[in-house]
Amino acid sequence: MESVQATKQRFGIIGNDPTLNRAIEKAIQVAPTDISVLVTGESGVGKESIPKIIHQLSHRKHGKYIAVNCGAIPEGTIDSELFGHEKGSFTGATATRSGYFEVADGGTIFLDEVGELPLTTQVRLLRVLENGEFIKVGSSKVQKTNVRIVAASNVNMFEAIKKDKFREDLYYRLSTVDIHLPPLRNRKDDIHLLFRKFASDFALKYKMPTIKLDDDAVNVLLKFRWNGNIRQLRNVAEQISVLEQTRVITVETLRQYLPSESSQLPAVISNTKSESDFSSEREILYKVLFDMKSDLKDLKKLTMELMKTGNGSEVQKKNEGLIEKIYGQTDEDMQEAYEDLEVLSIGESNEEDTLDTSPELVPDKYHFAEEIEEEETLSLHDKELELIKKSLERHSGKRKLAAAELGISERTLYRKIKQYDL
Repeated sequence: MESVQATKQRFGIIGNDPTLNRAIEKAIQVAPTDISVLVTGESGVGKESIPKIIHQLSHRKHGKYIAVNCGAIPEGTIDSELFGHEKGSFTGATATRSGYFEVADGGTIFLDEVGELPLTTQVRLLRVLENGEFIKVGSSKVQKTNVRIVAASNVNMFEAIKKDKFREDLYYRLSTVDIHLPPLRNRKDDIHLLFRKFASDFALKYKMPTIKLDDDAVNVLLKFRWNGNIRQLRNVAEQISVLEQTRVITVETLRQYLPSESSQLPAVISNTKSESDFSSEREILYKVLFDMKSDLKDLKKLTMELMKTGNGSEVQKKNEGLIEKIYGQTDEDMQEAYEDLEVLSIGESNEEDTLDTSPELVPDKYHFAEEIEEEETLSLHDKELELIKKSLERHSGKRKLAAAELGISERTLYRKIKQYDL
């Protein structure tokens, strides 16, 4: 069995962190088997090195090695990419195509960002893991494949399972062996080693002297959080190598290439849902309902005032603001509103005279007003309906003549006819 140190030299892995060494040791141990492996860790920690080690140290090393970024393939084409398709199975399928599982038969497939796979594709992948079978898109023929699957993910798989974004049975099939790579901030002793390696590589690539950090710059380098991990460190080393004329880098120079400290603080994410989580249709419906409720209250208030006091010019002026709010501000709409109220108030004076509002009979004025409003509204509804029916019968259904007799516009009468289904 190849040693950890020899494997690191062979695959260009820099670092002596015990957690990193343990991850490489596990990769060496599982390589001769056909066990499925799940590599976990943050983005940029170098997860792609583990499947290469597993493939090269296995009996499949002479077979194909295919790395697939599942998050970069559109959902509509991922099944075709992985399993292939038949000619004419969908628009644009002008020829039969072999998928990665067919091409890599006898080799290894590395599924990077496996947590981004659609649920339908996860079902197909589970079948491959269980019995090595798959079906091309648009075909009914079952095909066999002998492929070693190594997957990687930077998301919390248990959270994805709880949110129904990843199948639990597929997770346990993939993670027969789980290899975790630590973030760079937990490998303090490796940070400067990696920086020096990158600086040397870029000096050779761009044919210029190698940059070096002074002691204070090294301390800042080690204390930095490195949210982007090795990928971020490599980018910083490349920028400094290309842009700086002075080859000895001070702390002031280094800080120009590092994000501000505030951007390194972890963000606080609320678990509560915001209003934007609800659909826009629901929001619009709620708004319409609340507006209708408010308008109905205003209309009740206006109707009560008219029934109590009459239709004098003083009352009309007093309620002008309410009428504008309910019916709009155009002259035509204002006229229609007054015509509607005129119909509603027919016969109210006689009924109002019959009410006895003496204090002995009305202990609670508020509740009494509500009862009057309800009774009056019901009786006015019946009388209005009766008047419209009689007027239409008298004029043989001619709306224009009936509207003139009732003292309302023809449009208002038409709306009343529709309202009462006459």
